[in-house]
Amino acid sequence: MQDQRNKMLTERIAARWVRVHTALVLLFLVAPILAIIPLSFNSGSYFSYPMQGFSLRWYEQALTSPDWQRALLNSIGIGAASTLIATCLGTLAALGLSRAQFPLRSLIMPLIISPMIVPIVVVAAGFYLIFAPLGLVNSYPGVVLAHAALGTPFVVITVTASLLSFDHSLLRAASGLGARPWVAFRRVTLPLITPAVATGSVFAFATSFDEVIVILFIGGPDQTTVPRRMWSGIRDSIDPSILAVATMLIVFAVLLLASIGWLRGRHAAAGEGLS
Repeated sequence: MQDQRNKMLTERIAARWVRVHTALVLLFLVAPILAIIPLSFNSGSYFSYPMQGFSLRWYEQALTSPDWQRALLNSIGIGAASTLIATCLGTLAALGLSRAQFPLRSLIMPLIISPMIVPIVVVAAGFYLIFAPLGLVNSYPGVVLAHAALGTPFVVITVTASLLSFDHSLLRAASGLGARPWVAFRRVTLPLITPAVATGSVFAFATSFDEVIVILFIGGPDQTTVPRRMWSGIRDSIDPSILAVATMLIVFAVLLLASIGWLRGRHAAAGEGLS
């Protein structure tokens, strides 16, 4: 009896320690981000505490500034176009790589996800060397293609993981019922992997929206995005409206993470429905 009580006490202490340790890790990761939010409402012009007062002037400046508006439109447009390309290419690549008989799969997969591993400065320099002779530097097509290349690995990984657990007997059943390959893909495969495709698309859009190094290499003044505008504001002059934009980006990132969690729930529910 005493041993059982000691065991229960040890388990409670361990559980509390895990909670405390988790809270400390979360505080270490989130505290630098949360410190920005109050300063975005500071009436003063300095990036420091204590705050001089409460004001929405920096939000008003960010939302009404033509430079920030143009940067936001560029980020959304470039992100949407690159996400569409990355989603199509990544899904097609995942369909091929998920087949066991695909040749050189172990070699091709690392090459596809290499933009996630190689330092982004190296990737940006490579894009510049390739795009410059083609006249794609300082152009929207060049930025879109570069961001699509950065986002494609995320789509490949998420869709491939979904296809590895895919029940291929469903395709054989559809084929046995007379469905052509394209019809079987559209009516059977695509609905089941749609949550994974959507999750990869969200990651691809977030990658494009958050990217700054590649845009510095191959983007021109007309292709200024929100991250590049923030970079210029910090480098050239201290612009407090950056804090307001950063706070809005934090909220946007939280919404993206929430959508990813919802899509994963849909994917898990679809898997349970099949089982």
